[in-house]
Amino acid sequence: MPAARESLLDAAGRALAQRPWSTVRMVDVAAAAGVSRQTLYNEFGSKDGLARALMRREADGYLAGVDRALATHAGPRDRLAAIAEWTATAARGNALLRAMLTGSWTERLPEPARPGLPSTSTVPAQRRADGPLPAPGDFLRMVRERAVAVLAAPGTPASDTARLAFACELAIRLGLSCVAAPPDEGGTTALVHHALHRDFDG
Repeated sequence: MPAARESLLDAAGRALAQRPWSTVRMVDVAAAAGVSRQTLYNEFGSKDGLARALMRREADGYLAGVDRALATHAGPRDRLAAIAEWTATAARGNALLRAMLTGSWTERLPEPARPGLPSTSTVPAQRRADGPLPAPGDFLRMVRERAVAVLAAPGTPASDTARLAFACELAIRLGLSCVAAPPDEGGTTALVHHALHRDFDG
């Protein structure tokens, strides 16, 4: 039931934005989504399963935004600046994603997902959600690999590929730093452009 699943995740996300996860009730999530509590349990198995699915969706959404940034901008510096801007904007507006990217969890959030037993769910999407979720270092690696795959042309020397990877990591770290301390005029994009001005022509 993809539509019901998305509605339930939307409802869970809204509930988490309004109150601590420990006080979110499954019956209220189901009611807000307009489905039965049994449907919720059929999809997610438990409240922990719902939390893992919510984390998985946030991770997927963040990486999809990275792909959009790489696809809709021209030039290496503009693309890396767009990734940094997306990282800062997405993390600033979403406490759960911010925790996943930084590893800084608060009591308001679900407990960080831990590796556990193999999923027993019969729902394919939930089996995926029950699997290992990216840690902060994993996100950094995945974004770096995505950027290098797009920016490095076939036959690019290893030294240039390494330089691209370093520039990407710098851009992501700048984006994350802007979550805690928002920049002044020009924003995250201006910071990245300035930091990378020696590496790229723009």
